[in-house]
Amino acid sequence: MSETSKKQNFLQGAALLAIATAIVKLIGAFYKLPLNMAIGAEGYSYFTTAYDIYSVMLLISTAGLPVAVSRMVSQASTLEHYTRMRKIFRTALTIFAVMGALTSVLMIFGAKPLANLMNQPDAWISIACLGPCGILICLMSAYRGYFNGQGNMTPTSVTQVIEAFIKLVVGLALAFLIIHLTNNVALAAGGAIIGVTMGSALALIYMLAKFRKSYKSLPVTSEDAGSTKETVRELLAIAIPITIGSAGLQLLTVIESGLYMDRLVYLIGSGQYMSHMVGGAVTAQKAAATLKGLFNMTQTIFNMPCAFIIPITVSVLPAVTSFLTMGDNKGVRETEESAARITGLLSLPCAVGLTVLARPIMALLGGYEGEQLELSAKFMAIQGITVFLYAIIQYTNALLQSHGYVNVPVVNMLSSGVLRLALVYVMVGNPNLGLMGAPLGAFIGYLLIAVLNLMAIQRKVAQKPRLLRNLLRPALPALVMGVVVFFCYQALVSVLGIDGSRVILAGVPIAVGACVYFVCVVLMKSITREDCLLLPKGEKIAKLLRL
Repeated sequence: MSETSKKQNFLQGAALLAIATAIVKLIGAFYKLPLNMAIGAEGYSYFTTAYDIYSVMLLISTAGLPVAVSRMVSQASTLEHYTRMRKIFRTALTIFAVMGALTSVLMIFGAKPLANLMNQPDAWISIACLGPCGILICLMSAYRGYFNGQGNMTPTSVTQVIEAFIKLVVGLALAFLIIHLTNNVALAAGGAIIGVTMGSALALIYMLAKFRKSYKSLPVTSEDAGSTKETVRELLAIAIPITIGSAGLQLLTVIESGLYMDRLVYLIGSGQYMSHMVGGAVTAQKAAATLKGLFNMTQTIFNMPCAFIIPITVSVLPAVTSFLTMGDNKGVRETEESAARITGLLSLPCAVGLTVLARPIMALLGGYEGEQLELSAKFMAIQGITVFLYAIIQYTNALLQSHGYVNVPVVNMLSSGVLRLALVYVMVGNPNLGLMGAPLGAFIGYLLIAVLNLMAIQRKVAQKPRLLRNLLRPALPALVMGVVVFFCYQALVSVLGIDGSRVILAGVPIAVGACVYFVCVVLMKSITREDCLLLPKGEKIAKLLRL
C-alpha cells in the first residue's frame, strides 16, 4: 500500500469514527438530557456515580490492552504476519475475558460498599445494574483492538451506534416508567443504566458476527507466531503503563468526587456555603448531591466535543505504527501533522463556543433556570476552555504511545492528577469558591499534562512534528467566531430578553458561529490542500474550497 493510501486510510478511518461519534452524541443528547429532566439532579448524580466507579474498573481492565492489541496487530498486518496476528488476538481475548469477569463480579456484589465509599449510598442500585457491562465491554474491546489495528474502523463505529441507540430506547423507557410508578429516583437511575447494559450486549453480538467472517479470511502464513508467554509479556509491556496511568488518573477522579462531596456536605451543613439550599426535609447530603448533579451535567456537555478527538487518536496510532514499522519517517511526520491540524480544527471552535455561550447552552441542554442556571454556566465556561487542553492531551498521548514511549504519559498524568486532587481539596473547601474549585482544579491539571507531553515529544521524538504550529493553525478563525457569536447572543438578548426562547438564544449563535468559522478557516487557509486530498473526494473538496 502506498504512503498516500495509508494516510488516506488514517483520515477516512478518523472520519468514519467521527461520523459515528456525531450520531452517538446526538443520541446521547436525546438520552441524557431528558433523563436529567426525568430524575433530576439528585438522580443524575447517582447515575454518574455508577459511571465513575465503572470507569475505574473498566480502565483497570481495558485502558492499555486495546492500545497494545491495536499496535501489535498493526505491526503484524504491515509485515503480513497473519499467524502472529491470530496469536496476538487469542491471547488478548483471554486476558480481556478474565479481567471483565472480575470487574462484573466486583461491581455486582460490592455495589453497596462502593456506593458508601462515594458518599452516595443510594447509588448502589445503579452500580449493580451497570456491573454486567464489565465483561461485555472487555470482550468488545478485544475485537475493536483487532479491527482498529488493521485500519478497519467500521465495526467499532457501528457498535458505538448500536450501544447508544439501545441505551436511548430501553434506558429512557425504563427510567420514565419507574419514576412514574414509584417516584424513586434511585430506582429510575438504575433503570436507565439497564439500557446501557442491554446496548452493550447487542453490540457485542454484532461484533462477533463481523469478526468471524474477517478472521476466517486471514491467509495462513508460516512465520513464528511466538509463544503465549512471549505474547503476554509483549502485550503487558505496552498495556500496563497505559493502564496504570489511565486507571490511576480515573481513580484520582473518583477520590476527588468523593472528596469534594465530603467538603460540600460540611460547608453546606455548617452554613458556610449554599446554606439556603437546606430547608424542610432537604439535608446537606441531598443539597450537595444536587450541586454535584449540576457539575456532572456540565461534564456531560464537556465530553461531547471531546469525544470527537478520540477518533483521531484511535486512528493515528496504528497509522503511525505502520509507517514506523516500514521506516518511513516522512510518512510518520506528515500523518502526525495532519492529525494535529484536524485536532485543532475540531477542538478550538468547540472550546471558544462553549465558553462564550455557556449560559444559553446550559439553559437549553441542562434545562436549568435561576440560581442553578447561573452556577452551571460558570462551571461550563471553565469546562469550555479545558476542551482544547483535553484535545492536546489525547493527541500527544497517542503520539507518544505510537513511538513506544508508553511510560511518559503515565508519569505526566499521575503527577498532574495528584496536584489536581490537592488543588480541588483546597479550593472546594474555600467557602468563596465551593464547587467552582472542581472545574478550576481540572483546568490546571489538564494544562500541566499538556505542557509536559509537548515537552516530552520535543525531547524524545526524533522526527519532531510541528505540533503547536498545526494545533494553533485555526486559532484566529476560532477567535473571530467567538467575537461574532458573543455579539450575536447579546443582540438576541436585547430583543428577546435574558429569559427568552432557549432554542433561539442558543441555536442562532451556534449556527452563525459555525458558518463564520467555516468561512474564516477557508479564507485564512487553516486547512491545507494536502488535508483535503487525503479525504474521500478530496480533489473535488479542494477545488470547491479553492485550495
